[in-house]
Amino acid sequence: MIYKVFYQENATEVPVRENTKSIYVEAESEQAVRAKLKDRPVMIEFVQLLEGAHLAYEQASENYKVEE
Repeated sequence: MIYKVFYQENATEVPVRENTKSIYVEAESEQAVRAKLKDRPVMIEFVQLLEGAHLAYEQASENYKVEE
C-alpha cells in the first residue's frame, strides 16, 4: 500500500502550514510507515492511505516518488 505522509522538517518548531512537505511511502500499515520514519528528525502531521482514483491522481504528479 502507498501512503502519503505530511510532515514538518523541524520537529522542535511550531508547525507552520506553509512549511508542510510530503513524501510517499510504501508500507503495510500506518504503523509501519511511522516505524520507517522514526529515525528521521521530522514531525509527522498526517499519514494518508492512497488508493483508487486518488492514488492515480498522485501518480500523475511530477513529484511522485515512492520511498521504501
